[in-house]
Amino acid sequence: MQRIFLAVALVLGGIAAAATANAAGDTEAGARAFSACAACHSLEPGRHMTGPSLAHLWGRKAGTAEGFARYSPALKSADIVWNDATLDAWLADPKALVSGNTMIFPGIKDAKARVGLIGFLKAGGASGSAGQTAQGGMMGGGMGRGPQMQNLKTLAPAQQVVAIRYCGDTYLVTTAVGELPPFWEFNLRFKTDSSATGPAKGHPAIMGAGMMGDRASVIFADPAEIGTFIEKRC
Repeated sequence: MQRIFLAVALVLGGIAAAATANAAGDTEAGARAFSACAACHSLEPGRHMTGPSLAHLWGRKAGTAEGFARYSPALKSADIVWNDATLDAWLADPKALVSGNTMIFPGIKDAKARVGLIGFLKAGGASGSAGQTAQGGMMGGGMGRGPQMQNLKTLAPAQQVVAIRYCGDTYLVTTAVGELPPFWEFNLRFKTDSSATGPAKGHPAIMGAGMMGDRASVIFADPAEIGTFIEKRC
């Protein structure tokens, strides 16, 4: 009898171990699948990007993330609550589920990848903890959070813009350590960041873009600063 109990215990233990391994594998696969989402979505509560934060997603009505203002009318009017079934349909083909939505995403055709991603979102996104889950796991410390944003208030002097001149088709940018090489007007972008990590008012920051060193973005605290900060002078 003891041998039977031992055999049963071993079998059950093996099943539990396999289930744990499968769950870990699913979590890792889901974290990898999230890489398709991380450029546009974060899992930090309140941190919206191109798309809304996916924190606290489970059981939420579509188009209602607090503080996100870029929903399409189609999604805002959709009578959908996010759960396993609705997320699977959305991830498979967003346009088929909600016609007229503006999400630029063709869908994930691999059903297994969708299951892994949904499990990942359900495990952490429902509580807003998936960013920490991925951060501590195989994704190298940031996949769950999306692209990491620098604090533009604490940049080095070389990235602190003090003046911008516009001459012909050229921008000349001066930082706290001196003037940078001139930028062709098409290669210098002007952006705003009103978040807590954005630049201080009146103190824009410059960030390099691309691999050639000839492209950059200047980030302001408010769009009203852009026109007043740039001086048109040769």
